[in-house]
Amino acid sequence: MSIFVPESPGLLLAANSTIPTMLKQILAKLPRKSSKSNQNCPDESNATTDLRNNGSFTNTCNVISSRLNVVRKMSSSIFPTSSGDMIQPHIPFKDVQNSEKPRLLISKLNLCSVVYEFNDQDKDDAEKDQKRQTLVEILDFLASDTIKLSEPAMSAICKTCGDNLFREFPPKYSNSTRGETEDEDPWFDPAWSHIQLVYEILLRFVSLSSLDPKIAKQYIDHSFLLRLLNLFDSEDPRERDCLKSVLHRIYGKFMVYRPFIRMAVSNIIYRFVFETEKHNGIAELLEIFGSVISGFALPLKKEHKMFLSRVLIPLHKPKSVGNYHHQLTYCVVQFIEKEPKLTSVVINGLLKYWPVISSQKQLMFLSELEELLELIRADEFEKIMVPLFRRIRSCLDSYHFQVAERAHFLWNNEHIHRLIMSNRQVIMPIVFSSLNHNSKNHWNRTVLNLSQNVMRMFNEVDEQLVLSCQGKFEEAKSATIAVAEKRRLTWEHLETAAAGGGFQPMVKTIDPCVVSC
Repeated sequence: MSIFVPESPGLLLAANSTIPTMLKQILAKLPRKSSKSNQNCPDESNATTDLRNNGSFTNTCNVISSRLNVVRKMSSSIFPTSSGDMIQPHIPFKDVQNSEKPRLLISKLNLCSVVYEFNDQDKDDAEKDQKRQTLVEILDFLASDTIKLSEPAMSAICKTCGDNLFREFPPKYSNSTRGETEDEDPWFDPAWSHIQLVYEILLRFVSLSSLDPKIAKQYIDHSFLLRLLNLFDSEDPRERDCLKSVLHRIYGKFMVYRPFIRMAVSNIIYRFVFETEKHNGIAELLEIFGSVISGFALPLKKEHKMFLSRVLIPLHKPKSVGNYHHQLTYCVVQFIEKEPKLTSVVINGLLKYWPVISSQKQLMFLSELEELLELIRADEFEKIMVPLFRRIRSCLDSYHFQVAERAHFLWNNEHIHRLIMSNRQVIMPIVFSSLNHNSKNHWNRTVLNLSQNVMRMFNEVDEQLVLSCQGKFEEAKSATIAVAEKRRLTWEHLETAAAGGGFQPMVKTIDPCVVSC
């Protein structure tokens, strides 16, 4: 592009054939100085005339320069050439130089900050597809291991992720007539085609080997983490799974945030257990902490032991424990493997929250109890065996055959069987009445056979103890029958006396002296 400016006051603009039409139109409107202007002043001297001509030439050049600056600004907005101009987000990364790619990344991220509504009447399908394609390009760009992001790029990534992820969940409407206790179909976010890519971008961002946590923590701050944790209440299981991966990577990358994350998760569980009993992401949070607990250093800190006693053990209380019981058991077992002395603390906690009515919860508790007893030491077992087997006796007496069956299975575990037989002098008198009754009168054939097998085990190990327990059981049974007979005779006497009018009403007499006083 070239412009020729003549030196005479009467301007004649000759443009190159490559000058755009817009530039020609602007230059054509520039003010021109007539060549006859000097003839209107015949009395002026040649010096004065030359001065005026030179001044006109200077003013004309100033005007041309200012007009050309306007043209440059307008052309640069269309065809970016300088480093300070914004690059259009639709340009592919391969079409720009490496020095321009960071600015192009920011431009694409700003484009993806726009959130669209996904519904049947929405007509922005073309824009949605464009945004999705841009997200894919960003994800591919971040796949390089050698990439090193600038601080503006980090800020733009966190802003774009926040704009797309941090949202209010839509209410879930159901037209079904099922009861509240029945499971409902999971809800899937209609905007998942965009949200999934945003989660992958965030995961890849925090996984970059070149990412410096000291710099990135300016953008992934406490507020960002709290809002990220709130998303675990999403009803979409796909989103909770993505969140699990992202939070686990952040916990491993940003060591400075580990105490804060543990405290924030504890607060979520506190509210779930003691206030709402409604949360969709407890299982995913426990999955994360299962791997976190396995990495705790020994000896365990007081903070970690408090997490066990104040967070994990109360999680056995809610009715919906079945939704996360497998993950909860894994976390508890990880603590026991780290420090076996905590077994008695955990079992006492189980006995505290032991279900009385729900047979399904009893089955879960018995299953967890067996895993804990496999790890318990003899000295810890002696601390809790009396209250423990009182509870097991109630399970043996259960009319629900699965609960009674599961309680009998404890004797099939080799380690638990050894512990029971080593302390049979204490345990046998506690459970004998239940085993004796089930071995003769239980309605379920499987439970009856299991009880007979357990009685046979005790007979083989210590027959004298079984006979002693049998004698005490017969004495207690006779005493119970005698008490019941005495109670029956007493009621018969009372009924006979009441029918014959033998009762006299008890009237309280009042001392006249007391009344006069």
